[in-house]
Amino acid sequence: MKNVYISESDGHNINDVPLKSINIAYLILVHRLPDQFKKLFRAIYEPTNFYLIHIDKKANQEIGEEVRSFLEKYPNVHILNHENVVWGGYSMVQAELDGMKYLLDMNAEWDYFINLSGQDYPLKSQKIIKNFLSKNNGKSYIKIANQEKARPETMNRIENYFEESEGKISDKTHKRDFMKNIIPYIGGQWMILTRDCCEFIINSTEVKKFEDYYLNTLIPDESFFQTVLMNTSFIGTLVDDDKRAIIWIPDGDIKLRPKTFTKADLEFLQKGNHLFARKFDDNVDENIINYIKTDHEKPLKTMVKITDVKNMSRTFNHLN
Repeated sequence: MKNVYISESDGHNINDVPLKSINIAYLILVHRLPDQFKKLFRAIYEPTNFYLIHIDKKANQEIGEEVRSFLEKYPNVHILNHENVVWGGYSMVQAELDGMKYLLDMNAEWDYFINLSGQDYPLKSQKIIKNFLSKNNGKSYIKIANQEKARPETMNRIENYFEESEGKISDKTHKRDFMKNIIPYIGGQWMILTRDCCEFIINSTEVKKFEDYYLNTLIPDESFFQTVLMNTSFIGTLVDDDKRAIIWIPDGDIKLRPKTFTKADLEFLQKGNHLFARKFDDNVDENIINYIKTDHEKPLKTMVKITDVKNMSRTFNHLN
């Protein structure tokens, strides 16, 4: 098993790599609430970063036009050809892969890939986020757990055959054997990955068999990247933390969804060492973002020293 870390020490450098200035490549997935996206974009925009915007094909034409018009005055912004992203389907993974490849093919000088939804918002300024990544340069942040041990109730997602059809997951399914000699992992959709990590995912021939199998699984965006990174020759440090503040609440029989934050959640948002939070909606609480902006320049709390996890057995009770 690869070494996975549960946290990091503020200022710990992998292999004594000297601190360097960090540039970030953001992939932002937008499908509704363009004004919410604008707030997010203004909060994370810096000319030295790179921004790739994916506008879901399901978004109405007015939303797409409004977002494109808003972005015209910003350099280093690109629009990814939109696809119809189906909840629970492989199209979400494909959008992430397409985004990584696009950003790599630009040959731009960026160090970290961060994916966000249009309803996310940073809890810290770009200065603090970049300083954090500079101090921890070389680590990738993504939730990781042994799926069979930590979330056995989700094994049906990968042990059955699922298919996207007409904008939804087909009801027809059948059992099948999981990939031979592969341990399935699960975590969540949100990631902060090094450029090296992205290059491996996009360019390694080892990844193709995972793409072929996970094409017909359920909710693969919560497990594809974890399973790839933990079962291949990828060399890198993975931290079991996506740096997101999320409160999960039930949404039907098979999934949870992120709670829309209100002023009542302010203490939760302020107490952790998260870099981003989701989700927000001005129609629910138009003031909560103003409250959390007051903490944007406050430094992150001192963090515990990284601990090597040889046998991961943590229980995850919230997944996107």
